[in-house]
Amino acid sequence: MDMKELMTKNPGELHRMLAEARDELRELRFRAHEQQLSQVRRIRTVRQSVARLITAINSMKKTA
Repeated sequence: MDMKELMTKNPGELHRMLAEARDELRELRFRAHEQQLSQVRRIRTVRQSVARLITAINSMKKTA
């Protein structure tokens, strides 16, 4: 999801999406450690989406 789409969401929805992304990242890390993960690059994309969500939340706080 890109920043334009994230900026249209409300803060509650962004926090929910952030929690889901962090849960997914945790699961991917566990699976990678157990060598059960075939798409290791997925960790990078989820980590980037977490950063985008945090940036969107912080920019909304700053403008409000």
